[in-house]
Amino acid sequence: MDHSDFQEAQDIGTMLFVATAVLGALTLVFLLVRHWVRTDGKWALWWHDDVYERFQDFVTGRTRPERLLQYLQKHGTRGDANNAVDTIDRFCGTVEWAMNVGGEKGKIVDKVMQETNPHTILELGTYCGYSAVRMGRLLGPGSRLITLEMNPGYAKVAKQVIAFAGLDQQVEVLVGSTTELIPQLKKKLDIDTFDMIFLDHWKQSYLPDTKLLEECGLLRKGTVLLADNVICPGTPDYLQYVRNSPKYVSQHFPSVLEYTSAPDGLEKSVYQG
Repeated sequence: MDHSDFQEAQDIGTMLFVATAVLGALTLVFLLVRHWVRTDGKWALWWHDDVYERFQDFVTGRTRPERLLQYLQKHGTRGDANNAVDTIDRFCGTVEWAMNVGGEKGKIVDKVMQETNPHTILELGTYCGYSAVRMGRLLGPGSRLITLEMNPGYAKVAKQVIAFAGLDQQVEVLVGSTTELIPQLKKKLDIDTFDMIFLDHWKQSYLPDTKLLEECGLLRKGTVLLADNVICPGTPDYLQYVRNSPKYVSQHFPSVLEYTSAPDGLEKSVYQG
């Protein structure tokens, strides 16, 4: 082997070493990111909402709620609310993550629903309609669930999800901001007070909307407020208020962020009047 052949072999060896090192580094980064996405709420929300959702929107030409609805219509059983919940959980767990309350925290919602046995429920934040279906399937005869959604596109999908689950006679979706709709609810719906409030919209709106519900007289002694995502993304001002105000008796339910193992939780607060 002459000098030029030796140099060429050495260069190839160096290139292979560098390529192997780069591939190893990229693999390590990938594994770390995947671990963080599964176990850290901030990483999970960044990846699923800021990266993957935008990529899928661009590739498919549809929004995530539209993709969820399409999956439900293809794989679910029309008129079966329990099946609708299971099918959406399967979509979010195996196909594409979505910020529903999810199966783990959903069990807590179910338990609170069964203990409270509400006749009237107000949900703040409909998104795809998952939690409306989850709660709606446990409603007794003649009971009502009113859910408010600011995004017209989300509301359109949610109405179809709720109808597919067979709950459109008991669950009503109102489109608009909570600050606009809450003061209108008594007159608009002929409802005096609500037995249960489920908060699952913009986290910075939890506290001002709770105070607005108080001001509008929509809470009675014993009304149950159940707030999602109080740890991730987090609602520190809301927690500070309901845990320290004499108006409420609060209980925390630790859990995980939907479809991940990142810490999260629900806060149940009973209005004392």
